[in-house]
Amino acid sequence: MKSRNMKKKSGQAMVEYIIIVVLVAIACIVVVGAFGDRLREMFGAATEELGGDGGDTGTSSVEFMQGL
Repeated sequence: MKSRNMKKKSGQAMVEYIIIVVLVAIACIVVVGAFGDRLREMFGAATEELGGDGGDTGTSSVEFMQGL
């Protein structure tokens, strides 16, 4: 009888964790939906600054750090 109760409690805990994960996922979707354009702009600007666009910016890393 005791092992049956333990299985029920274990299953209940798993369901609670799944509910928490689903709520966090929904919150992330809402945040990305609300700020998606701004996030895309920020990552695009960071990529461009780091030279990820394949082009040479003509600025060395030392010159970049001095500008900060």
